[in-house]
Amino acid sequence: MRNSKKAPEINSSSMADIAFLLLIFFLVTTQFASDKGILIQLPPKLDEKPPELEIPDYQILTVLINSYDNLLVNNDPMKEVTDLTQKVKDHVLNNGVDPTLSTAPDKAIVSIKSDRGTTYEMYLSVLDAVDQAYNELYADKLGITPAEFRELDNSSEEYQKAKEGMPKQVSIAEPTDIGG
Repeated sequence: MRNSKKAPEINSSSMADIAFLLLIFFLVTTQFASDKGILIQLPPKLDEKPPELEIPDYQILTVLINSYDNLLVNNDPMKEVTDLTQKVKDHVLNNGVDPTLSTAPDKAIVSIKSDRGTTYEMYLSVLDAVDQAYNELYADKLGITPAEFRELDNSSEEYQKAKEGMPKQVSIAEPTDIGG
């Protein structure tokens, strides 16, 4: 008769401990991607429908982005998004000099409308260009750099002084399905 030897048993409790330690190790050392978004302060929700405003066309700088990422600013094609920053600054600081642009900084509005086929990169570039224009205007008003202005606390006196008489009025319209 053959001798049958039983295989030695492996203690499964120590294996479970090792698996648990490995799990903890990977949970602690793994970096999870943090979602970042666009910081936009939305107006408060109104219970009633706001009244229709009659705003003259020259007070509004219209920025259109089609599905091919082409820009149209006040019905004029614009090749580079970087040119938009200067155009926004010219519109805000016009003070009625050019009859096609805003009559005063507190009346200037930038309207952005995109197509559903517009790339996120282009859309964000346009938002950044408009934001950069206002940051440069505010910084110039305080005599500091735009980077220094961005570091200011929103509730600080300097920050409020910079925005006085020159509110950032940006209208973002619902995207359309035209053009691509």
